[in-house]
Order: sequence, then C-alpha cells, then structure tokens
Amino acid sequence: MTRASGVGSWPGDDATDFAEAQRVVLGELDLPHLVELPGRGAPATTTGRGLALVAELGADLQPAGWRLTGGGAGVDHRRARSLLAQDLDALEEQGQGLTGPVKVQVAGPWTLAATVERPRGDKVLADHGARRDLAQALAEGVRDHVADLRRRLPDATSYVVQVDEPALPGVMAGRVPTASGFGRHRTVHPPEASALLEEVLGAVVAAGAEPWAHCCAPSEDGAVLRLLRGAGARGLLVDADLLTAADHDQLAESLEAGGTVGLGLVAHGAPVPTDTTLVERVERWCDLVGLDLEAHAGGIVLTPACGLAGAAAGAARRTCTTLASAARALTP
Repeated sequence: MTRASGVGSWPGDDATDFAEAQRVVLGELDLPHLVELPGRGAPATTTGRGLALVAELGADLQPAGWRLTGGGAGVDHRRARSLLAQDLDALEEQGQGLTGPVKVQVAGPWTLAATVERPRGDKVLADHGARRDLAQALAEGVRDHVADLRRRLPDATSYVVQVDEPALPGVMAGRVPTASGFGRHRTVHPPEASALLEEVLGAVVAAGAEPWAHCCAPSEDGAVLRLLRGAGARGLLVDADLLTAADHDQLAESLEAGGTVGLGLVAHGAPVPTDTTLVERVERWCDLVGLDLEAHAGGIVLTPACGLAGAAAGAARRTCTTLASAARALTP
C-alpha cells in the first residue's frame, strides 16, 4: 500500500503543542513519526536533536551556533537531551498498542559536521579526524536510540530512521562557508562522503531498523541521491519540485530495486492541494519515469516537500489529512 508520512518538523513551541502534534501524526499517518518542534529553540532544531544523540561528546551553544567542548555537555546540550527524552516519553504514552511502522529522524554526519564547530573554532568539517569522530559518536548514539525506541514501542511492525542531510549538496560542492565567512571549506569527494554515511546508516541496520535518507536541497546530476543509495539508504525522501532528470532516474532505480521513495508533494507556504491533485501528480511522475504505478505503489510514500515548522497548525494538520487520503486512493 502507498503510505503517508511527515518529514519531521511541526509548528509550535511548547509541550502542549508537541502533544497535540503527536496525536495528529499518530492518528492520521500510515507511517507516523516522532514530531520535532524547532520553535522551542536551538536544542530542538535538527542540529540540536542530532547532538542530543551523540555519545561521549559534549557540546554547548555559542552566539555563532553549536560547538563541541572537548569536555562535558553544556546547559543547552543537556536541555537537548532532556527534550528528546520527554518527547520519546510522550510518543511512548500516545503510541501504546501501535502495531504499524514508526519513524524517527536524526541529523546526518555531514549536516552535523557543517553546522557544529570544533572546540578551537571553525566547523568540524574542516578537520578529517574530528568529522570521523563525530560520525562514529553519532552512529553509537543512533544504535542506542533505536534500542530505546524498540523498548518503548515493542509492538511496532518496523522501525525507520530517517537521516537528514540538507547540507550534503553544499558539502559535496564546496559551498559551506568558513567561520570567518570569507572562504569556503574544501569539497568533500564521494568516496569520503560515502564512508561517514555508511558508518551511520550501517548502525541503523545493525540496530534492527531501516535506514532512509532525506535531502530536500537540489543537487547536480543526481550525485547526492546516487551517493545516499550507494551508502546504504533504503529509502530516499525528496522535494518533488526540485528534482533533476538524473534524480528521477535514481528514484526510479531505487523503486525497481525494492527501495522506498518519499515524494515531497506539499510545498511550505503554498495552499494545501486536494487529494485528487496529489494523486494526479504521482500518476504523472510514474509516467515520467516509466514505472507502472500499481506495481510500485507499495514503495511510494507521500510527504510534505520539507518540514512543516513554518506552517500554521491548521495547515499542517490539513497536509497530513490530505496526504493520507491521497495515499489511500493510490493503494491498489
């Protein structure tokens, strides 16, 4: 069956908003996910959530952003861990008896390396050893995270970990600015980029979950999706409006190989389309890439184009409802 899911983020800035958002997601989506509310501040953003999982590395929040400390966790790092634990408690409470799949999201190793500074300044991205250490710590944290999720929701049929890599195209193209803003970090070539991704995606598999990757930033020649597939991502989540011809080919090949494709169809800030419109878009996409929709419907997941943090709560809720309705209509 075709499924509906979310990318992760949701509007709101407190525990009440979180609880309501999680209820909507659990009630409406075939593949519910742990909701993220970045409106609560830096500890709840993609980078903050990623650092909350990092084992054996401390961080603190500086005016320029997150920085590794080389020692213990700072107050904001501890708050990030506390928020994640509270959110998992709420998911466990609301998800009792959940017998379908469930998804969680985590920042990928390259996005963390491009957004977190070393103790002595500049991004982790600038230091081969530091970015390897960060990826290994993240992999260990992901293994613990999946084990915790399996303990909390033991009746779920499957567990999915979505590795978010919005910075990966910039890392591969040498577009990430240095701390001074006057230069750019060197391009990271595919073999090295793949090695760190394999570390984290492999940890997901070792923990008994399915590794997906999400990147809604455009890339050239399908390079990012090709890299993610080669590194072990069994699901690819994209913004359908930003795909190149080579991206379409990569997604079609993934579906034909038994993988999952998450088509981001509802753009942030635009009116929520009807379920009929979404169905027609999926049908046109399958025609474009030369795939039989009925044969591959089970590998397609309908999602927003990116996170919903900037949407109104009502629009976010309508997006979920419409995606779920379209997914049902597409199921053979």
